[in-house]
Amino acid sequence: MRAALAAEYRKLATTRLWWVLLIAMTGYLAFVSAAVAGSFAFAPDDATGLPRGTDAARSVYSLVNGIGYVFPLVIGSLAMTGEFRHRTITQSLLVDPDRTRFLLAKLIAVVPVGVLAGLAGTVGVLIGGAPLLAWKGDGARLGEGQVLVGVGLGIGVVALWAMIGVAVGSVLSNQVAAIVVILAFTQLVEPIIRIALSQVDSLAGLASYLPGGAADSLIGASFLSTTGSVDLLPRGVAAVVLVAYVVVLAVVGRLTTLRRDIG
Repeated sequence: MRAALAAEYRKLATTRLWWVLLIAMTGYLAFVSAAVAGSFAFAPDDATGLPRGTDAARSVYSLVNGIGYVFPLVIGSLAMTGEFRHRTITQSLLVDPDRTRFLLAKLIAVVPVGVLAGLAGTVGVLIGGAPLLAWKGDGARLGEGQVLVGVGLGIGVVALWAMIGVAVGSVLSNQVAAIVVILAFTQLVEPIIRIALSQVDSLAGLASYLPGGAADSLIGASFLSTTGSVDLLPRGVAAVVLVAYVVVLAVVGRLTTLRRDIG
């Protein structure tokens, strides 16, 4: 496993695209968090339905997951689908023919990149959101324990998203297809499903078991709470749900894509 991990780290270290994605993630989240924080901070005092104080700060900082999770998903998927696109998968498996070990090495190796993505996203939301909350809102709240815990967990959540991205890439080996599915699911399908489920009392709890809902639960805050009622899972349960997505998708990928002859 050590040799497999070393090989995967070398591949990641020589790939420039994920650095570009990290820069884009930081800038994108800085812009979106500034817009969201501004909508909170400059809202009339009698505006209803908008979070205030600690809740506003947590909602803004949770954007690292609520909006930014597409970036680590893409990074993780590229780490896997790039092998098929550039046909390096054959050489990789010739060096180490154990396909299960190959997939596990991919999943583990992407974690440091996911942590870097989490740090980049956190920097973005803090740069964009914290000054506005401190200036016109009810404070940036960065001295509060529950806010700092949420920010820290957000970094870990992004690392999990990168692992899920690798698992998705093991199922959808076509790079374009994987990216299209990721973009469609994160930017359209899941947000619509979560909002729709939140409007039905008997179904609202199901939204928290979707990937984004479980990630919000682990952080302890959700941007979607500003658009309706959102039920959050206990953090322990949320962590199990997210890890389950990694495991299930990776097993599917191992039994399908990585089981076929690769030439």
